[in-house]
Amino acid sequence: MRTPSPSPRPTALRTAAAALLAAPLFAAPAAAQADAGPGGPADCLAADGATVEEERLSGNVPQEILRRSGFDGMAADFTRALCSAPNLKAAENAVRRHGDRLWSAAVARVQGTGPYQGASEDGLSAGDDRPLYWARLGMTSALRRWEPSFGLADADRARLIADLERVSRGQDDMDFTGNPNMKRVVVTGFDPFRLDGDMRRSNPSGAAALALDGAVIETEAGPALVQTAVFPVRWRDFTDGMVESALAPHYTGGRPADAVFTVSQGREGRFDLEAHNGAWRGGSDDNERVGEEGMVPIPEGVPTVSPQPQWSDSTLDRPAIVEAASGSPFPVVDNTEVTEIPAGETDPVVRPDGPTEGSQARAGGGGSYLSNEIAYRNTLLRDATGRDIPAGHIHTPILHFGEGSDAVTDPSFEEMRDSITEQTTLIVEAAVRD
Repeated sequence: MRTPSPSPRPTALRTAAAALLAAPLFAAPAAAQADAGPGGPADCLAADGATVEEERLSGNVPQEILRRSGFDGMAADFTRALCSAPNLKAAENAVRRHGDRLWSAAVARVQGTGPYQGASEDGLSAGDDRPLYWARLGMTSALRRWEPSFGLADADRARLIADLERVSRGQDDMDFTGNPNMKRVVVTGFDPFRLDGDMRRSNPSGAAALALDGAVIETEAGPALVQTAVFPVRWRDFTDGMVESALAPHYTGGRPADAVFTVSQGREGRFDLEAHNGAWRGGSDDNERVGEEGMVPIPEGVPTVSPQPQWSDSTLDRPAIVEAASGSPFPVVDNTEVTEIPAGETDPVVRPDGPTEGSQARAGGGGSYLSNEIAYRNTLLRDATGRDIPAGHIHTPILHFGEGSDAVTDPSFEEMRDSITEQTTLIVEAAVRD
Protein backbone atom coordinates (compact mmCIF):
# COMPACT_ATOMS: atom_id res chain seq x y z
CA MET A 1 0.00 0.00 0.00
CA ARG A 2 1.51 3.24 -1.11
CA THR A 3 0.40 6.82 -0.70
CA PRO A 4 -1.03 7.98 -3.98
CA SER A 5 -5.46 -20.80 -6.47
CA PRO A 6 -3.96 -22.13 -3.37
CA SER A 7 -3.94 -25.70 -2.11
CA PRO A 8 -6.92 -26.74 0.03
CA ARG A 9 -6.87 -25.99 3.76
CA PRO A 10 -5.45 -28.86 5.82
CA THR A 11 -8.09 -31.30 7.02
CA ALA A 12 -8.05 -30.18 10.66
CA LEU A 13 -8.46 -26.54 9.68
CA ARG A 14 -11.22 -27.33 7.18
CA THR A 15 -13.09 -29.36 9.80
CA ALA A 16 -12.84 -26.61 12.40
CA ALA A 17 -14.00 -23.96 9.93
CA ALA A 18 -16.90 -26.11 8.80
CA ALA A 19 -18.01 -26.65 12.40
CA LEU A 20 -17.92 -22.93 13.08
CA LEU A 21 -19.90 -22.05 9.99
CA ALA A 22 -22.47 -24.79 10.56
CA ALA A 23 -23.58 -23.19 13.82
CA PRO A 24 -26.70 -21.02 13.47
CA LEU A 25 -24.94 -17.74 14.17
CA PHE A 26 -25.60 -15.96 10.88
CA ALA A 27 -29.29 -16.72 10.47
CA ALA A 28 -30.53 -13.17 10.95
CA PRO A 29 -32.56 -11.55 8.15
CA ALA A 30 -30.73 -9.16 5.87
CA ALA A 31 -32.55 -6.14 7.27
CA ALA A 32 -31.03 -6.77 10.69
CA GLN A 33 -27.71 -5.28 9.56
CA ALA A 34 -29.22 -1.81 9.63
CA ASP A 35 -30.13 -2.26 13.30
CA ALA A 36 -26.45 -2.78 14.13
CA GLY A 37 -25.07 0.03 11.99
CA PRO A 38 -24.01 3.42 13.31
CA GLY A 39 -27.02 5.20 14.77
CA GLY A 40 -29.27 2.14 14.38
CA PRO A 41 -32.16 1.37 16.77
CA ALA A 42 -30.66 -1.67 18.54
CA ASP A 43 -31.80 -1.60 22.17
CA CYS A 44 -28.37 -1.57 23.81
CA LEU A 45 -26.53 0.80 21.44
CA ALA A 46 -25.99 4.51 21.89
CA ALA A 47 -26.69 6.65 18.83
CA ASP A 48 -23.24 8.25 18.95
CA GLY A 49 -19.72 7.02 19.43
CA ALA A 50 -18.78 5.38 16.11
CA THR A 51 -15.43 6.27 14.55
CA VAL A 52 -15.06 8.09 11.24
CA GLU A 53 -14.28 4.74 9.62
CA GLU A 54 -17.32 3.02 11.13
CA GLU A 55 -19.66 5.84 10.11
CA ARG A 56 -19.03 5.03 6.43
CA LEU A 57 -20.90 1.77 6.97
CA SER A 58 -24.28 3.48 6.63
CA GLY A 59 -23.61 4.27 2.95
CA ASN A 60 -25.37 2.49 0.12
CA VAL A 61 -22.22 0.86 -1.24
CA PRO A 62 -21.20 -0.91 2.01
CA GLN A 63 -24.77 -2.06 2.56
CA GLU A 64 -24.97 -3.47 -0.98
CA ILE A 65 -21.66 -5.30 -0.54
CA LEU A 66 -22.89 -6.83 2.72
CA ARG A 67 -26.26 -7.84 1.26
CA ARG A 68 -24.83 -9.39 -1.90
CA SER A 69 -22.21 -11.34 0.06
CA GLY A 70 -24.61 -12.66 2.71
CA PHE A 71 -22.64 -10.95 5.49
CA ASP A 72 -25.41 -8.43 6.17
CA GLY A 73 -26.66 -10.04 9.40
CA MET A 74 -23.36 -10.55 11.16
CA ALA A 75 -23.16 -7.27 13.06
CA ALA A 76 -26.79 -7.59 14.15
CA ASP A 77 -26.17 -11.11 15.46
CA PHE A 78 -23.16 -9.87 17.38
CA THR A 79 -25.16 -6.96 18.77
CA ARG A 80 -27.84 -9.30 20.08
CA ALA A 81 -25.15 -11.31 21.84
CA LEU A 82 -23.83 -8.12 23.45
CA CYS A 83 -27.30 -6.96 24.47
CA SER A 84 -27.94 -10.27 26.24
CA ALA A 85 -24.49 -10.48 27.91
CA PRO A 86 -25.04 -10.37 31.71
CA ASN A 87 -21.38 -9.77 32.58
CA LEU A 88 -17.92 -9.11 31.20
CA LYS A 89 -17.08 -12.80 30.84
CA ALA A 90 -20.11 -13.36 28.60
CA ALA A 91 -19.11 -10.33 26.51
CA GLU A 92 -15.58 -11.74 26.15
CA ASN A 93 -17.03 -15.03 24.94
CA ALA A 94 -19.25 -13.23 22.42
CA VAL A 95 -16.29 -11.28 21.06
CA ARG A 96 -14.20 -14.42 20.65
CA ARG A 97 -17.01 -16.49 19.12
CA HIS A 98 -18.27 -13.92 16.64
CA GLY A 99 -14.78 -12.70 15.74
CA ASP A 100 -13.62 -16.24 15.01
CA ARG A 101 -16.65 -16.97 12.90
CA LEU A 102 -16.35 -13.77 10.89
CA TRP A 103 -12.75 -14.60 9.95
CA SER A 104 -13.62 -18.25 9.19
CA ALA A 105 -16.61 -17.21 7.07
CA ALA A 106 -14.51 -14.71 5.09
CA VAL A 107 -11.77 -17.28 4.41
CA ALA A 108 -14.30 -19.95 3.46
CA ARG A 109 -16.16 -17.61 1.13
CA VAL A 110 -13.04 -16.53 -0.74
CA GLN A 111 -11.84 -20.13 -1.00
CA GLY A 112 -15.25 -21.31 -2.22
CA THR A 113 -15.93 -23.63 0.71
CA GLY A 114 -18.44 -21.69 2.78
CA PRO A 115 -22.22 -21.23 2.79
CA TYR A 116 -22.06 -17.69 1.39
CA GLN A 117 -21.48 -18.47 -2.29
CA GLY A 118 -24.39 -16.93 -4.18
CA ALA A 119 -25.75 -15.52 -0.94
CA SER A 120 -28.16 -13.38 -2.98
CA GLU A 121 -29.39 -13.60 -6.55
CA ASP A 122 -26.93 -10.88 -7.53
CA GLY A 123 -24.19 -12.08 -5.18
CA LEU A 124 -20.56 -10.95 -5.32
CA SER A 125 -17.90 -13.26 -6.73
CA ALA A 126 -16.07 -15.44 -4.24
CA GLY A 127 -12.68 -13.69 -4.15
CA ASP A 128 -13.93 -10.44 -2.60
CA ASP A 129 -12.22 -9.14 0.55
CA ARG A 130 -14.72 -6.33 1.21
CA PRO A 131 -17.47 -8.27 3.07
CA LEU A 132 -14.97 -9.01 5.87
CA TYR A 133 -14.01 -5.34 6.13
CA TRP A 134 -17.51 -3.91 6.27
CA ALA A 135 -18.96 -6.62 8.53
CA ARG A 136 -16.13 -6.08 11.01
CA LEU A 137 -16.82 -2.34 11.11
CA GLY A 138 -20.44 -3.08 11.98
CA MET A 139 -19.26 -5.24 14.88
CA THR A 140 -16.66 -2.80 16.21
CA SER A 141 -19.18 0.05 15.95
CA ALA A 142 -21.67 -1.95 18.01
CA LEU A 143 -19.05 -2.77 20.64
CA ARG A 144 -17.92 0.86 20.82
CA ARG A 145 -21.51 2.12 21.29
CA TRP A 146 -22.70 -0.73 23.52
CA GLU A 147 -24.52 0.25 26.73
CA PRO A 148 -24.33 -2.92 28.84
CA SER A 149 -26.63 -3.83 31.70
CA PHE A 150 -23.61 -3.91 34.04
CA GLY A 151 -20.75 -1.53 34.78
CA LEU A 152 -18.03 -1.58 32.12
CA ALA A 153 -14.73 0.19 32.65
CA ASP A 154 -13.24 2.09 29.70
CA ALA A 155 -10.17 -0.16 29.84
CA ASP A 156 -12.34 -3.28 29.56
CA ARG A 157 -14.20 -1.89 26.56
CA ALA A 158 -10.91 -1.01 24.87
CA ARG A 159 -9.62 -4.53 25.52
CA LEU A 160 -12.79 -6.07 24.05
CA ILE A 161 -12.44 -3.93 20.92
CA ALA A 162 -8.77 -4.89 20.58
CA ASP A 163 -9.66 -8.56 21.00
CA LEU A 164 -12.38 -8.35 18.35
CA GLU A 165 -10.03 -6.62 15.91
CA ARG A 166 -7.30 -9.20 16.45
CA VAL A 167 -9.52 -12.29 16.26
CA SER A 168 -11.60 -11.16 13.26
CA ARG A 169 -8.41 -10.36 11.32
CA GLY A 170 -6.96 -13.87 11.68
CA GLN A 171 -4.11 -12.61 13.85
CA ASP A 172 -4.94 -15.19 16.53
CA ASP A 173 -5.51 -17.91 13.94
CA MET A 174 -1.93 -18.20 12.64
CA ASP A 175 -1.41 -21.54 14.39
CA PHE A 176 1.15 -24.04 13.14
CA THR A 177 1.16 -26.35 16.17
CA GLY A 178 -0.92 -29.09 14.54
CA ASN A 179 1.49 -29.41 11.61
CA PRO A 180 4.95 -29.96 13.15
CA ASN A 181 6.51 -31.43 10.00
CA MET A 182 5.61 -28.55 7.70
CA LYS A 183 7.56 -25.40 7.00
CA ARG A 184 5.83 -22.32 8.39
CA VAL A 185 4.98 -19.34 6.18
CA VAL A 186 3.23 -16.15 7.35
CA VAL A 187 1.56 -13.79 4.85
CA THR A 188 -0.27 -10.57 5.77
CA GLY A 189 -2.57 -8.24 3.84
CA PHE A 190 -4.42 -4.96 4.43
CA ASP A 191 -7.94 -3.54 4.58
CA PRO A 192 -9.32 -1.38 1.76
CA PHE A 193 -8.32 2.29 2.02
CA ARG A 194 -8.89 5.72 0.41
CA LEU A 195 -12.59 5.09 0.71
CA ASP A 196 -13.53 8.78 0.73
CA GLY A 197 -12.44 8.78 -2.92
CA ASP A 198 -14.42 5.65 -3.83
CA MET A 199 -16.39 3.62 -1.30
CA ARG A 200 -16.24 0.57 -3.59
CA ARG A 201 -12.51 0.07 -3.19
CA SER A 202 -11.06 -3.33 -2.41
CA ASN A 203 -7.52 -4.23 -1.40
CA PRO A 204 -6.04 -7.10 -3.42
CA SER A 205 -3.56 -7.84 -0.63
CA GLY A 206 -6.47 -8.63 1.68
CA ALA A 207 -8.08 -10.82 -0.98
CA ALA A 208 -4.77 -12.67 -1.44
CA ALA A 209 -4.41 -13.20 2.31
CA LEU A 210 -7.89 -14.75 2.52
CA ALA A 211 -7.17 -16.96 -0.49
CA LEU A 212 -3.83 -18.17 0.90
CA ASP A 213 -4.93 -18.94 4.45
CA GLY A 214 -4.25 -22.63 5.11
CA ALA A 215 -2.63 -23.22 1.72
CA VAL A 216 0.06 -25.88 1.44
CA ILE A 217 3.06 -25.25 -0.84
CA GLU A 218 5.26 -28.14 -1.91
CA THR A 219 8.98 -27.35 -1.55
CA GLU A 220 12.22 -29.30 -1.91
CA ALA A 221 12.38 -29.44 1.90
CA GLY A 222 8.80 -30.73 2.19
CA PRO A 223 5.40 -29.07 2.41
CA ALA A 224 4.98 -25.54 3.73
CA LEU A 225 1.80 -24.37 5.47
CA VAL A 226 0.69 -20.76 4.93
CA GLN A 227 -1.13 -18.86 7.67
CA THR A 228 -2.41 -15.34 7.04
CA ALA A 229 -3.82 -12.24 8.71
CA VAL A 230 -5.10 -8.81 7.69
CA PHE A 231 -4.15 -5.42 9.16
CA PRO A 232 -6.02 -2.11 9.43
CA VAL A 233 -5.06 1.06 7.60
CA ARG A 234 -4.80 3.08 10.81
CA TRP A 235 -1.72 4.65 12.36
CA ARG A 236 -2.95 4.16 15.94
CA ASP A 237 -3.02 0.37 15.73
CA PHE A 238 0.59 0.31 14.54
CA THR A 239 1.61 2.72 17.32
CA ASP A 240 -0.07 0.42 19.84
CA GLY A 241 2.00 -2.54 18.67
CA MET A 242 -0.50 -4.60 16.67
CA VAL A 243 2.14 -5.69 14.16
CA GLU A 244 4.59 -6.85 16.82
CA SER A 245 1.83 -8.62 18.80
CA ALA A 246 0.86 -10.60 15.71
CA LEU A 247 4.30 -11.28 14.21
CA ALA A 248 6.75 -11.50 17.13
CA PRO A 249 5.51 -14.98 18.17
CA HIS A 250 6.54 -16.19 14.71
CA TYR A 251 10.12 -15.00 15.24
CA THR A 252 10.57 -16.50 18.70
CA GLY A 253 9.99 -19.79 20.48
CA GLY A 254 10.95 -23.32 19.57
CA ARG A 255 9.41 -23.37 16.09
CA PRO A 256 9.44 -19.89 14.55
CA ALA A 257 8.30 -19.16 11.01
CA ASP A 258 10.44 -20.09 8.02
CA ALA A 259 9.34 -17.02 5.99
CA VAL A 260 7.29 -13.90 6.70
CA PHE A 261 5.79 -11.79 3.89
CA THR A 262 3.88 -8.54 4.22
CA VAL A 263 1.74 -7.56 1.22
CA SER A 264 -0.12 -4.38 0.26
CA GLN A 265 -1.49 -2.58 -2.78
CA GLY A 266 1.11 -0.42 -4.51
CA ARG A 267 1.73 0.91 -8.00
CA GLU A 268 -0.04 0.85 -11.35
CA GLY A 269 0.35 -2.27 -13.43
CA ARG A 270 3.21 -3.99 -11.61
CA PHE A 271 4.36 -5.91 -8.57
CA ASP A 272 7.26 -4.54 -6.53
CA LEU A 273 9.62 -6.39 -4.22
CA GLU A 274 10.69 -3.63 -1.84
CA ALA A 275 14.39 -3.89 -1.00
CA HIS A 276 14.69 -1.20 1.70
CA ASN A 277 12.19 -0.15 4.39
CA GLY A 278 12.49 3.23 6.10
CA ALA A 279 11.80 4.26 9.70
CA TRP A 280 9.69 7.27 8.70
CA ARG A 281 5.97 8.06 8.70
CA GLY A 282 5.10 10.47 5.92
CA GLY A 283 1.89 11.89 7.39
CA SER A 284 -0.77 10.83 4.87
CA ASP A 285 -4.29 10.33 6.21
CA ASP A 286 -5.39 6.84 7.19
CA ASN A 287 -8.91 5.37 7.20
CA GLU A 288 -9.82 7.58 10.17
CA ARG A 289 -8.56 10.72 8.35
CA VAL A 290 -5.63 10.92 10.76
CA GLY A 291 -2.08 11.62 9.60
CA GLU A 292 1.13 10.79 11.47
CA GLU A 293 4.58 12.13 10.66
CA GLY A 294 7.88 11.24 12.29
CA MET A 295 10.02 8.26 13.22
CA VAL A 296 8.22 4.91 13.35
CA PRO A 297 7.55 4.37 17.09
CA ILE A 298 8.55 0.97 18.48
CA PRO A 299 6.40 -0.26 21.40
CA GLU A 300 8.03 -1.17 24.68
CA GLY A 301 8.67 -4.77 25.52
CA VAL A 302 9.13 -6.16 22.00
CA PRO A 303 12.35 -7.47 20.41
CA THR A 304 14.07 -4.59 18.64
CA VAL A 305 17.43 -3.18 17.60
CA SER A 306 19.02 -0.35 19.59
CA PRO A 307 19.62 2.32 18.60
CA GLN A 308 16.68 2.21 16.23
CA PRO A 309 18.00 1.93 12.66
CA GLN A 310 16.88 4.22 9.86
CA TRP A 311 16.61 1.28 7.46
CA SER A 312 15.79 -2.41 7.55
CA ASP A 313 16.12 -4.52 4.42
CA SER A 314 14.32 -7.35 2.68
CA THR A 315 15.91 -10.80 2.78
CA LEU A 316 13.78 -12.18 -0.05
CA ASP A 317 15.75 -13.59 -2.98
CA ARG A 318 14.36 -10.83 -5.16
CA PRO A 319 16.28 -11.61 -8.40
CA ALA A 320 15.18 -15.25 -8.22
CA ILE A 321 11.56 -14.22 -7.66
CA VAL A 322 11.68 -11.79 -10.57
CA GLU A 323 13.04 -14.54 -12.79
CA ALA A 324 10.43 -17.05 -11.60
CA ALA A 325 7.64 -14.55 -12.31
CA SER A 326 8.67 -13.88 -15.91
CA GLY A 327 5.74 -14.41 -18.23
CA SER A 328 3.17 -13.54 -15.56
CA PRO A 329 0.38 -11.05 -16.33
CA PHE A 330 2.11 -8.26 -14.36
CA PRO A 331 5.84 -7.48 -14.34
CA VAL A 332 7.65 -7.98 -11.03
CA VAL A 333 10.21 -5.27 -10.20
CA ASP A 334 13.15 -5.50 -7.80
CA ASN A 335 12.71 -2.02 -6.36
CA THR A 336 15.80 -0.60 -4.68
CA GLU A 337 14.77 3.07 -4.66
CA VAL A 338 14.59 5.10 -1.43
CA THR A 339 14.21 8.72 -0.38
CA GLU A 340 16.75 9.86 2.19
CA ILE A 341 18.38 12.88 3.77
CA PRO A 342 22.08 12.19 3.25
CA ALA A 343 24.42 12.45 6.23
CA GLY A 344 25.28 16.09 6.96
CA GLU A 345 22.55 17.45 4.68
CA THR A 346 19.02 18.79 5.22
CA ASP A 347 17.09 18.12 2.02
CA PRO A 348 15.67 14.75 0.95
CA VAL A 349 16.92 13.14 -2.25
CA VAL A 350 15.85 10.06 -4.19
CA ARG A 351 18.44 7.28 -4.44
CA PRO A 352 17.76 4.59 -7.06
CA ASP A 353 20.15 2.06 -5.50
CA GLY A 354 19.32 2.18 -1.81
CA PRO A 355 20.33 4.35 1.14
CA THR A 356 23.78 5.78 1.74
CA GLU A 357 25.68 5.40 5.02
CA GLY A 358 24.42 7.61 7.84
CA SER A 359 21.35 8.88 5.99
CA GLN A 360 17.95 9.59 7.52
CA ALA A 361 14.98 7.76 6.03
CA ARG A 362 12.16 9.71 4.41
CA ALA A 363 10.67 6.89 2.31
CA GLY A 364 11.48 3.27 1.73
CA GLY A 365 10.93 1.62 -1.61
CA GLY A 366 7.33 1.19 -0.52
CA GLY A 367 6.88 4.87 0.37
CA SER A 368 6.24 6.36 3.81
CA TYR A 369 2.76 5.03 4.50
CA LEU A 370 1.58 1.98 6.45
CA SER A 371 2.83 -0.53 3.88
CA ASN A 372 6.39 0.70 4.36
CA GLU A 373 5.80 0.70 8.10
CA ILE A 374 4.64 -2.91 8.33
CA ALA A 375 7.58 -3.90 6.13
CA TYR A 376 9.96 -2.04 8.44
CA ARG A 377 8.44 -3.50 11.60
CA ASN A 378 8.55 -7.02 10.18
CA THR A 379 12.16 -6.91 9.03
CA LEU A 380 13.23 -5.14 12.24
CA LEU A 381 11.73 -8.04 14.22
CA ARG A 382 13.71 -10.43 12.03
CA ASP A 383 16.93 -8.54 12.76
CA ALA A 384 16.18 -8.21 16.49
CA THR A 385 15.59 -11.94 16.88
CA GLY A 386 18.54 -12.96 14.68
CA ARG A 387 16.40 -15.03 12.33
CA ASP A 388 18.02 -15.78 8.96
CA ILE A 389 14.84 -16.30 6.93
CA PRO A 390 13.15 -14.76 3.87
CA ALA A 391 11.26 -11.69 5.11
CA GLY A 392 10.14 -8.76 3.01
CA HIS A 393 7.37 -6.79 1.40
CA ILE A 394 5.39 -7.36 -1.80
CA HIS A 395 3.44 -4.54 -3.43
CA THR A 396 0.62 -5.57 -5.75
CA PRO A 397 -0.73 -3.59 -8.70
CA ILE A 398 -3.58 -1.15 -8.06
CA LEU A 399 -6.96 -2.82 -8.54
CA HIS A 400 -9.39 -1.01 -10.87
CA PHE A 401 -13.00 -1.25 -11.95
CA GLY A 402 -13.94 -1.38 -15.61
CA GLU A 403 -13.89 1.89 -17.52
CA GLY A 404 -17.07 3.87 -16.85
CA SER A 405 -18.35 1.36 -14.29
CA ASP A 406 -20.16 2.63 -11.22
CA ALA A 407 -21.19 -0.82 -9.93
CA VAL A 408 -19.80 -2.37 -6.75
CA THR A 409 -18.31 -5.12 -8.91
CA ASP A 410 -17.80 -5.83 -12.58
CA PRO A 411 -16.04 -8.46 -14.74
CA SER A 412 -12.92 -6.32 -15.23
CA PHE A 413 -12.56 -5.74 -11.49
CA GLU A 414 -13.06 -9.43 -10.66
CA GLU A 415 -10.68 -10.64 -13.35
CA MET A 416 -7.93 -8.25 -12.27
CA ARG A 417 -8.39 -9.08 -8.58
CA ASP A 418 -8.22 -12.81 -9.22
CA SER A 419 -5.17 -12.38 -11.44
CA ILE A 420 -3.39 -10.38 -8.71
CA THR A 421 -4.27 -13.06 -6.14
CA GLU A 422 -2.92 -15.82 -8.36
CA GLN A 423 0.32 -13.96 -9.06
CA THR A 424 0.79 -13.13 -5.37
CA THR A 425 0.48 -16.85 -4.67
CA LEU A 426 3.11 -17.61 -7.32
CA ILE A 427 5.50 -15.04 -5.82
CA VAL A 428 5.13 -16.54 -2.33
CA GLU A 429 5.62 -20.03 -3.73
CA ALA A 430 8.75 -18.95 -5.63
CA ALA A 431 10.22 -17.43 -2.46
CA VAL A 432 9.82 -20.57 -0.29
CA ARG A 433 10.35 -23.47 -2.72
CA ASP A 434 14.01 -24.10 -1.85
